[in-house]
Amino acid sequence: MTALLASVRSSEEALDAAQAGAELIDLKEPGSGALGDVSLPEITRIVAMLRATYPVKPISATIGDVSTEAIDEITERVIEVSNAGVDYVKVGVTPGAAARRCLVELANLPAAVMPVFLCDAGIDVELTRFAAELGFAGIVFDTAIKDGRTIFDCVDADTLAVCLRAAGEHGGMTGLAGSLGWPQLAEIRELAPDIVGFRTALCEGGRAGRLDPVRVAQWADALHRSAVADAQ
Repeated sequence: MTALLASVRSSEEALDAAQAGAELIDLKEPGSGALGDVSLPEITRIVAMLRATYPVKPISATIGDVSTEAIDEITERVIEVSNAGVDYVKVGVTPGAAARRCLVELANLPAAVMPVFLCDAGIDVELTRFAAELGFAGIVFDTAIKDGRTIFDCVDADTLAVCLRAAGEHGGMTGLAGSLGWPQLAEIRELAPDIVGFRTALCEGGRAGRLDPVRVAQWADALHRSAVADAQ
């Protein structure tokens, strides 16, 4: 079954998303970028609030939009966010000269890291295989520029399918995001990642708007119905 990841910016949104059926709650500040970070005190507060009601629901958080070359800064932020109590720490990785070194450093940290491959300029299949062999908790494919293009406008579905298979070969979770909405539902179902992440599609008034629990419930139902249909 493909699980619904809901990106939230506050404790109110987090509780609404959890109650509406999101399987994974992702802490992110959309006003600060594609992977904008929520403050550490707020992460700690949201984690405590959620776990009081949903003790086993997984929680992830981003470290902010940090250049792949800034490995020391990335390392420091990963440890800080992990220590705030989340289950997974999401780190944006842009393909390029520094990507492999960054991935090796991330794999050796005492934290459950989920690299987020930013695919606006395409995707490197061999880099995906390299990351999978490092044993991350999961690998997510996303976009950095939120200009209305979806990940399917940046990477064709066949290449995404290859990368998702490669990412999951060593047991890690596979994730897909990138301005996804109802027009992409059939493609999401066809690719069947372990996790699919949304922000804009769950909000009233766009990405910077307020998360709408009705929309969360609609997406959770759509993803779960596809899983039931596949099993029949």
